[in-house]
Amino acid sequence: MSDPTTTEVPSNAPTGDYTAYLLGLADDALIYAHRLGEWLTRAPQIEEDMALGNVGLDLLGQARSLLTRAGELEGAGRDEDDLAYLRDEREFRNVHLVEQPRGDFGHEMARMLWFASYQHELYSALLDSTDQVLAAVAAKAIKEVAYHRDHAGQWVVRLGDGTEVSHDRMQAGLAAVAPYVAELGDDDRASVAAAEAGVGILPSALVEGTAAHVRAVVAQATLSMPDEPRWRSRGGREGVHSEAMGYLLAEMQHIHRSHPGATW
Repeated sequence: MSDPTTTEVPSNAPTGDYTAYLLGLADDALIYAHRLGEWLTRAPQIEEDMALGNVGLDLLGQARSLLTRAGELEGAGRDEDDLAYLRDEREFRNVHLVEQPRGDFGHEMARMLWFASYQHELYSALLDSTDQVLAAVAAKAIKEVAYHRDHAGQWVVRLGDGTEVSHDRMQAGLAAVAPYVAELGDDDRASVAAAEAGVGILPSALVEGTAAHVRAVVAQATLSMPDEPRWRSRGGREGVHSEAMGYLLAEMQHIHRSHPGATW
């Protein structure tokens, strides 16, 4: 395994684009961690409150490591808290899937299945990153997202192959997230530059593996893949977000912005 204490990045990696690439990965994890935190006390059973909380904590840990790395490379003196709490909406680079409001439990399991399957493919590829810090982050994260993917998959099967009501609601959950899935595979300038430098991976290279796993779970659950949506999200990596994002950031950043410089 690469030495995680090495902080240098290959000289052929464009710093600005690579920083943007890392911010995209970090923001995905950070924003979804916030959404999962909304399930505490609202999950269908107390064990699931704990499970979703733990998934959120895993994602928060990934976000912290990635934000710290992005701040180091940016060289502007911003740390993980600055990047999480003091950026405006247009500076966040997460995909629309993770920022959408909390729906019912079937919707959440559909979203988690897609996102965790994508992250599993992502971190598997990033084990070979020439940025040794990112490779070390991936080595830890892949163990976490393997659990996330399995946990969501088990619930999709349990609901899809359960009662008529649970089957229909799980199918509706898959349909609800379908318009936000394609964006996971969109290549942008930052990801192209990172891939060409060997530090990152093209999102489009992850599409087949991600979809294959989701299709297998959906088939096992006696469900069907939704029809191609007439509309699909795009632009999150460029800072173009849905209405839900502004409300999410207002809640997430309120305390930090209200008490600048405060410490525990």
